[in-house]
Amino acid sequence: MSAAASVGPGRARFDADRMHAAYAVDVVDAGAPGAEAFCRVNMVASLDGAATLGGRSGSLGDHEDQRLLSVLRSHADVVLVGAGTVEAEGYGGAAVVDADAAWRTARGREPQPRFAVVSSRLGLPPRHPFFTDAVARPLVVTSEHAPADRRAALAEVADVIVSGEHRVDLGGALDELAARGMPSVLCEGGPGLYGALAEADLVDETCLTLSPTIVAGDAPRTASSAHEVARRMRLVHAIAGERMLFLRYGRAG
Repeated sequence: MSAAASVGPGRARFDADRMHAAYAVDVVDAGAPGAEAFCRVNMVASLDGAATLGGRSGSLGDHEDQRLLSVLRSHADVVLVGAGTVEAEGYGGAAVVDADAAWRTARGREPQPRFAVVSSRLGLPPRHPFFTDAVARPLVVTSEHAPADRRAALAEVADVIVSGEHRVDLGGALDELAARGMPSVLCEGGPGLYGALAEADLVDETCLTLSPTIVAGDAPRTASSAHEVARRMRLVHAIAGERMLFLRYGRAG
């Protein structure tokens, strides 16, 4: 457990500088040229393992969780998200708050990271707020099998990355992002995208906000896929907020 860790409810109050230090991405934040792709996943879950409440993950969080989300995005070049999550969570607009935009600018980065949506069918129309409200040009990650007319339409409002023939090759997509100077990727789900990354062994870190809520019902888990995998992770830190517990895990080695 790192020096940033704390235990006990209410002992930690949100300190942006402290959280930036606690969630630093060593190689990527150092600005090393030619850095390989680094994929961090950020999710929230209830005490009984639910990834959503009322169909939305945001319903499980609070103001500290939202503030941490901005910090995590600040360390990313790209925020990767599935098309279904874009619709359910209402993505659109700026990725980080003004204070974190200034934090990025002070380190020679663009004020806002770019959003990227993963979609095989390309069902999001160009007029969706994900595209129209974007403050940095978004990206679309899809496969060769995606409808050509939809690809052409989205290419007017986003940079389109084609990776994979019949289904999206996520590993190839991450490599392409790194080749374009965007090695640090923060994935915000949903469960299908997280599960696909886990199946392909592409998850370098998982950040989990544990919400003090019991949901029951049939809500999904944070990751889902057709096949089970066992990707062993190690605890980097556990930071107690006012209500939430913020967990960071890295590859076990």
